[in-house]
Amino acid sequence: MSWTRRLLVVLVALAAALLAAPAAQAHEERPVTLPDGSGSVPVHRAGEPDLLVCKSDRADFERRISGFPAKLRARNLELFDRCRKSGYRHLQQAVDQVGRPGMNIAVLPGLYEEEPSLPRPTGECARLKAPNSKLGYQILSYAQQKQCPHNQNLVAILGKKQLQIEGTGAARTDVVIDAKYQKLNAIRADGSDGIYFKNLTAQRTTFNSLYVLAQDGFVIDDVLTRWNDEYGFLTFASDHGLYKNCESYGNGDSGIYPGSASDINDGHGYDVPRYSIEITGCRSHHNMVGYSGTAGDSVHVHDNEFDHNMGGASMDSAFPGHPGLPQNHARFERNLIHDNNADYYPYVADGTCAKPPVERGYEEGVVCPQISMPPGTGIITAGGNWNIYENNWIYGQRRAAFFLSAVPAFIRGENALAKQVDTSHHNRYAGNHLGTDKAGRSRPNRTDVWWDGQGDGNCWQSDTGPSTPRSLPECGAARGAVSGRTDRLVGEPVKLAQLLVCADYDVRARRLPAGCDWYGARGIERIEVQIALGVALVLVLVGGVLWWRRLRHSRLATAATVLGMIGLGLDVAGATTGLASSHLPAVALLLTGAWWTGTGLVLRGERPGLGWTTTVLGVLTLLDAFDKAVLMIPWIPIGPAWVRGLLGVIWVLWAVAASARHGGPVVGETAPGPDSDTDADAADTHGGDEARAGVDAGSGSAASGPDAHSGADRSSAPDRDPS
Repeated sequence: MSWTRRLLVVLVALAAALLAAPAAQAHEERPVTLPDGSGSVPVHRAGEPDLLVCKSDRADFERRISGFPAKLRARNLELFDRCRKSGYRHLQQAVDQVGRPGMNIAVLPGLYEEEPSLPRPTGECARLKAPNSKLGYQILSYAQQKQCPHNQNLVAILGKKQLQIEGTGAARTDVVIDAKYQKLNAIRADGSDGIYFKNLTAQRTTFNSLYVLAQDGFVIDDVLTRWNDEYGFLTFASDHGLYKNCESYGNGDSGIYPGSASDINDGHGYDVPRYSIEITGCRSHHNMVGYSGTAGDSVHVHDNEFDHNMGGASMDSAFPGHPGLPQNHARFERNLIHDNNADYYPYVADGTCAKPPVERGYEEGVVCPQISMPPGTGIITAGGNWNIYENNWIYGQRRAAFFLSAVPAFIRGENALAKQVDTSHHNRYAGNHLGTDKAGRSRPNRTDVWWDGQGDGNCWQSDTGPSTPRSLPECGAARGAVSGRTDRLVGEPVKLAQLLVCADYDVRARRLPAGCDWYGARGIERIEVQIALGVALVLVLVGGVLWWRRLRHSRLATAATVLGMIGLGLDVAGATTGLASSHLPAVALLLTGAWWTGTGLVLRGERPGLGWTTTVLGVLTLLDAFDKAVLMIPWIPIGPAWVRGLLGVIWVLWAVAASARHGGPVVGETAPGPDSDTDADAADTHGGDEARAGVDAGSGSAASGPDAHSGADRSSAPDRDPS
């Protein structure tokens, strides 16, 4: 790594340290290792059940099955008679009787509240020593889970291999496991390789309905989860997994969360040997986000529907303690991702989410968002690599179809400098149907792409609509082929400021960051508008004074200044109206660049140092406009916006000093003689008329051309018209 890139990485690291301070804490679990990959995806077994679970009220049971098809109804009546004689009344009782791998548990229609598991822990279980998570629950070891299985779990399945649990109803809602908001998890399967869940519902927890942890082999088949503080389905540190025909809604984080899926493809490109988890045929809706994947590595997500959430799907590398970071190698194809425009933050603002979970109204549609999330977004990638998004229908989002931003490693707790720019790279967005539904009807997204600009090898399809930046690297026909490939170490400064502000969210403290439109900020309240307005006010003031004191008699400088003032106004207007994906920001930059370029040409006659700096600033601004609207300049480590921003600070200070000095305006636009640069620089260095007089006296040929003696004339008649 060259010294320049190393310096830039250090700067990125410092920025990351700032970003890390307000970061929310996601799922926290005991230290786990990923499976060795020797397992396999289990297959459904259709034989007779080994164990039966049912309730004892025959009248209630017959009412529940009265609408079943005749054959299924008869089968359930037969199983019910057997269950009353030799079965169990609670699912946990049956699980406790599993004594060998490969057993089947059949759960008959009914509501299972698992009353023996509900009481608060007593005795030794009430005095377990374990670290507390930032959400308040204890992070128990596996041994502690075995010792006290119901401290956190309504149903605990610990170390049971090749177990199958299947509801016998006509629909998944015929068998309901209900935690009544008294447990973290409704069902926890931990270290139980080969488990298979089918045809049931789990609901109402203070964390997660169905939790699969540290397993090599699982299937979630035709299962519904709903109304949880955090997740519907959470599978963590697992391999050989399959979700199919599932549904989840009403969750404060995500409906489907394959967190820390086995990182089997790290080191590969787009072509991989296999995926660790497959998700297909599922629908996740009316959650904070439909799908979430912190370290969601090597997950194949296809033929699903993610709709009416705040965000459709999200991959990220933003939370510590997740094996497999940074996230990599998710593949999304043929999914419907639409109308993800819900906004649940008002429930945090009005205090609804501060009530006990049982009083919040989850069953009536309340959702309490647990982390910061840009509402109105289709697919969010916050720090991920080698992800493929192809042939999806993505439409009706009020913010953006795709959202891509970097997440420096400091945020996930890794401090090595070399890692600070390890996301987001080689994300491919190609062949998607943007802004139209499957029937071909127009359902545009407000913006197709929001990208902070960081990363190497990211590319988008050529028919991408309104985007910010407007110019995007295009994907070639072959995976890995990119036209206009960029490699930026850091994203755009204003976008980074926005992400920094928006990250400072805390549902428990009811802290919704002011300045972020994710939480309802509008107009001047938004950080982007405040930055644009603040910059414009400073430049109008400094540029105006500089023009009046030094440049007002120059027609070129006057015209350039007028263009600059218009450009600054357009920049504020673009930020206020949120038209970042239009040509307006580029036009604003063009006009501002013309101002600095023209002003610099005039200033070089009297103050070459400031003049050349102003000209360079103008050229950088024009390059920034080109970079944002025409073609992202390839292979540069930082965008022009960073360089012009830093140089702009220097220019403001220099322009203020130049305006404050005595002396009249520049009276001509003709180029100075060969020695005038030296004299003018000396005048700027020593200041005032005294310094200028000393230079004139001490130089044998101080200047040549028509303005050679204008300095003395200006001191006595500062407003004289040069014409």
